[in-house]
Amino acid sequence: MAEWLALLPILLLLLCMTALGWSAARSGMIGAIAAAGLAILAFDYGTDAVGLVGPMLEAGFTTATILWIVFPALALHEVQTRSGASERIGSWLTSVSDRPAILVLILAWFFALLLEGAAGFGTPVALVAPMLVAIGFSPQRSLVLALIGHAAGVSFGAVGTPILPLLEAGPVDPGELSLIIMLLHAALGWTLAALVFRLAMTEGRAGNWVLAPLAGFLFLLPALALAWLSGPELPTLGGALIGGAVFISLVKWKWPTAQPDGARAGDGVLSAVLPYGLVLAAILASRTFTPMAEAMQAVVLEWDLAGRFTGAVMPLYHPGTLLLLALAGAVIVRPESRAVIGPSLATAARRLPAVTLALVAVLLLSRIMVHSGMIDTLASASAALLGPAWPAAVPLVGALGSFITGSATTSNILFGGFQVAAADASGLAPLLGLAGQGFGAAIGNVIAPHNIVAGAATVGLVGREGAILKATLPVCLAYATAGGLLLLALAAVW
Repeated sequence: MAEWLALLPILLLLLCMTALGWSAARSGMIGAIAAAGLAILAFDYGTDAVGLVGPMLEAGFTTATILWIVFPALALHEVQTRSGASERIGSWLTSVSDRPAILVLILAWFFALLLEGAAGFGTPVALVAPMLVAIGFSPQRSLVLALIGHAAGVSFGAVGTPILPLLEAGPVDPGELSLIIMLLHAALGWTLAALVFRLAMTEGRAGNWVLAPLAGFLFLLPALALAWLSGPELPTLGGALIGGAVFISLVKWKWPTAQPDGARAGDGVLSAVLPYGLVLAAILASRTFTPMAEAMQAVVLEWDLAGRFTGAVMPLYHPGTLLLLALAGAVIVRPESRAVIGPSLATAARRLPAVTLALVAVLLLSRIMVHSGMIDTLASASAALLGPAWPAAVPLVGALGSFITGSATTSNILFGGFQVAAADASGLAPLLGLAGQGFGAAIGNVIAPHNIVAGAATVGLVGREGAILKATLPVCLAYATAGGLLLLALAAVW
């Protein structure tokens, strides 16, 4: 009986978001209120002031650490758009080759992954889908390509934002967690590149099949190396920059464009990608140069409430700080950015309230369920039901979270504690449970209603979102299931 009561807040969240179409903020708050009531009435949580205030403080603190990344990422995106840098990058990419199949890999794979690594939060789908329509693909095919093409990088999107809740859920090493998640993507992510290529060719466009695995591994291998060397901030951003540069160089050498104006399209592209290069350099230096890392980690802001509720952050080591420095450097070096920095910061700030409400609501629901014991109850029941086969279901839970909440970050917030408790109950290493969660939450982005709705609006498909979900749902299920089987095999030898 207790496990069914513990499941009610999550079911309520699911019902509000899917059947009623409510926002994550509204649905999360309803779920949090229900969780609080059940915690007091059925799980002996108590009504003391510390117990009531503690989850709210934890939710607010974690929200602030996530917004610390979200704000500069959104501001950087606005600066790039308003200064014309994004347009120059896009023009240059489409000038590299006149072969549609190659353009799809450049735009829907490398460029979408670059946007995911730098900004995340739906930016790749909103920007890439219209670009694919512009080069001749149908709106529906363009949206499906953009959704699938960015998924392998979502685990480390927005400079590693989705990993933060996982690190708070359990005592795991950021480097080890990042490496295992990226290992799962490295084993399977090439299938997404192949699918992107195949979908491009189904509209009558021919292409050389060697390009698909080439593009896949040119992103996945440097991303894997960066996960091993630097942790969660750089795999997607760095992998897309490095892999994309190598792929484009090979394309220009092996399959050059016949367009005479390709050189002019490249004017200013180095200046346009400067902010991403600065982010890459700053984070890589701070993660690999030991004296610098130790100095930055020495400053810690932390708090404790009655020994029950805690929070900590290293402000100098935080990726949001490095993003702000990269943004400032780009504005100083590029004159065209100076005129747009004010409006860009204002626009980014206007987007924060909605993000803040959604994060606080879902985090509050998560923290109440963790501290009341509901997560432990659910985890024990799930582990008992599946027994040794539990690892196979871990990525599916992560994908479900992204579908429910519309975000890999909020999926990790919602189910991070659950995965640790379920891992303990089933005998799975918590590190593997969190890795499977991060992996599954990433592919869940291809079925996240918020992504589909936002993307549909950019290509004129409002009202036809169901057709998009029908196309991406099998991809999500197959990828998450394959990842679960890999996790099961990994657990057997761990």
